[in-house]
Amino acid sequence: MKQPIGMLGNIVHKASSPDRNVEKVLDEKARQSGLPFSWRSSVVDLLNLLALDSSLPSRKVLARELYYAGDTGSPAMMNVWLHRQIMTKLAQYGNKVPADLKD
Repeated sequence: MKQPIGMLGNIVHKASSPDRNVEKVLDEKARQSGLPFSWRSSVVDLLNLLALDSSLPSRKVLARELYYAGDTGSPAMMNVWLHRQIMTKLAQYGNKVPADLKD
């Protein structure tokens, strides 16, 4: 599969590892940070953990990249959708993602 570009490409690059275990990578990043990241449920925490821009404008750009059809004026719904899409895309690119985190 062709590697993604844009913000999704950055996410896939930063959340991947040789053993392709996303949960292990993100848990280790959270442990090393010493901060209480809720990456399993929060797209903002997930992006922050990966040292990516988590601002609303940036999330709207990501939503466009992933073809979000909903109202970007409703960030809560968009955030939930984005988180699921990111996890699903990580799995599509060959990474191991907990089943309960993807569509």
